Amino acid sequence: MPFMIGREPIRRTVKYLEAGKLVLKNSIQVMQINYNTHGQHHQGLREFVFWHLPQVLYKNPEVQVLTIKNRTPSPFIWCFYESGKRMLIDVDMKSKDEILDHLLKVIGKSKEVLDQEAVAKEKKDNPANFGYGCEKSCICEIPGQIPCPGLVPLPNHMRGKFKYAKNDD
Repeated sequence: MPFMIGREPIRRTVKYLEAGKLVLKNSIQVMQINYNTHGQHHQGLREFVFWHLPQVLYKNPEVQVLTIKNRTPSPFIWCFYESGKRMLIDVDMKSKDEILDHLLKVIGKSKEVLDQEAVAKEKKDNPANFGYGCEKSCICEIPGQIPCPGLVPLPNHMRGKFKYAKNDD
């Protein structure tokens, strides 16, 4: 397999990408990561970029992620919000796991929000769901179904009154 070539090819498998924990809040548009490729202070953020950034990119396709190398004396992360505000996250001398935990608390969605979104998405995406709170209020609105009997009368061969009537002839 050609995609299994290079440094740590496990990072390019779908199973590894889906295992990412960090799903950013909806209000975050841009995440900028600043670090150097050398120096002990930057080691944690370098490892975070190497191991966790592909998962963040996979889980957050609508967020623009920038990595800027060798432009700063200390490592940090900028997060830019829709409202124009921005948040500076200092990650100096932190390990990759400490950085991930901190980002999960500060800019990540909580477990309850993720569960609610998953249920809402499943409920919305499934065309078999209809009724109150769904996209379709009645099954007759789904293509290929029989219209409501209140609007269009059913043919006689589908009505029990005629189907099960006893012939006295």
